[in-house]
Formats: sequence, structure tokens, C-alpha cells
Amino acid sequence: MNQNFEKLRNFPSQNCEILQPRVRYRPIKKCWYNPGSFSIDSRHTQRHSKWIGSPVNFRSLEDWKTGMGKIGSQEALLTTPRGDVRIHSFCNAAEIRRCKFDRQFTFHEHYKSLYTSRELLEKSAEQPDANIVLALTGQKHIIGYGVLAHPDPGERWADLGPKIMMEIRAIEICRNWRSLKIAPCIAKMLVALPQIEEKIVYLVGYSWTWDLMGTRMTARQYRQMLIDLFKPHGFKEYRTNEPNICLRPENLFMCRVGKNITQLILDRFKWLRFGLSPWKWNVNGH
Repeated sequence: MNQNFEKLRNFPSQNCEILQPRVRYRPIKKCWYNPGSFSIDSRHTQRHSKWIGSPVNFRSLEDWKTGMGKIGSQEALLTTPRGDVRIHSFCNAAEIRRCKFDRQFTFHEHYKSLYTSRELLEKSAEQPDANIVLALTGQKHIIGYGVLAHPDPGERWADLGPKIMMEIRAIEICRNWRSLKIAPCIAKMLVALPQIEEKIVYLVGYSWTWDLMGTRMTARQYRQMLIDLFKPHGFKEYRTNEPNICLRPENLFMCRVGKNITQLILDRFKWLRFGLSPWKWNVNGH
């Protein structure tokens, strides 16, 4: 029997529980600081901050022509015990270049910031359809950011097709601005895409990239915090056999599937989560 058909025959049905492989993988070196993780702290956020005006205030087109942002951008003002924080979405490289990057986004004991330089954010902003969300204080001082972009070519999730899947690569708040409800605002703006219902947005959480010491959390607690952060925006946990996610039980894979995603793409997404792309197979041997 053709090997491709053998794979299909042995693939578990949708109702079967998919067990993680028992093989122990060594973490890929680049994933130790993989940007698909998050450094936030949601403790005691509700009582310490509030929105000013509506949660998301849209500025006029003329304002966006002369100020930060572009068409589709959003701006929100958050008041905290430490001062006002302005949240901007869809920031481009030129706008990021005019901002100051906080020095806390660097190396710490047992932890490394996900983006250690402003230039890395600028590079991400240059990617097509990317959404870079900045949390700014004072004179455009970056104290938090979020990054949404398409997966890199060659990654498993890019095989689903062009511009279908997008990854929340990072949400990070510098340590002395955490617990002030900044991360939920960034998360909300990250997924405020015009074509969100035509996308599958995913995030990968690797426990070895989390700032457990800075947040004083266990890996399990941090994992639950991420689930609570993204669940209100339609994200759910999905099973996968991706080797790095399977390395530890605390690791996390969540997705938000748009309402307009076709059944064909949904079926392919199910296969892809377990490393199979049968629509690419040459079953006739030609």
C-alpha cells in the first residue's frame, strides 16, 4: 500500500484522544528564547486601573495621517497608579523608530526578554499585515508591546496556505509596569484585525521562556494566566504533536478560528496540527 495512504489509515479519528509522543526531544536552541511566548503579570489588575472613555477610542483619518498609526489603527488611554499609558496598534517601523525602548527589555537572571532591541520590533513591523501594538508612556517611551505576524516560511503553520494563519509572537510588559492591566489591552488590539474572521490566529507558549521569577508564579499558574488572557477573544486550546510543545505539559498551543474559515481549511488544519499535509501528497506516484 502506498505510504501516504498508510499514514491516512493510521491517523486517529476526531473522537480519539491524541496522546503526546513518549519520545523526549532536546529543545531546539532557537526556541529557548522563542518569541512565541509571553511575559506579563495579571495579578490584582482589576482594582488598580480603569479605562478613560471607551475601551478603544478610534481617531479620525486626518489624525492618523499626521500622528502615530495608519488606517485601521486604534488608540486607547489607560490610567494606572504609575501614570497614563497610551496603547497604539498597527505601528509601522518609522513610528517605532521614533520611540524609546525601555532598558528592562534585556537579560535577567533565568529570563531573557523576547525582544531586546527596538530594531527587532522595527523588523517585525516591516512584514506584510503585521500588527505591532505599543504601550507608551510620556514621550513615546515603550514599556510594553505585542507582535502579530504571519508564520515564517518553512514553519509548519505556513503550510496551511498563504495569509491564513497568523501568530501572536509576543506580549511583553517591562517588570515595573506589570499588574496594571496593560497586557489585556494589548491582547484586545492585537486581534482587532479587519479580516480577523478569515484568519486562524495562534499562539505558542513555551514554559522555558516565561519570566516565572519576575511574576512569582509556577509554570502551571503562568499557563493558566495566558489561557485567561486570550480566552475572552475566542481562543481555545488545541492538541498538536509539534515536538517543542510536547516537551513539557505546561507548554501551550491556542488558536482563534475565524467564523469564515471554510470546512476544507478546518480539515487541513486538523491534519497539520499532527504534522500531516495530505493535500500535498502525490498519491499517484507521478
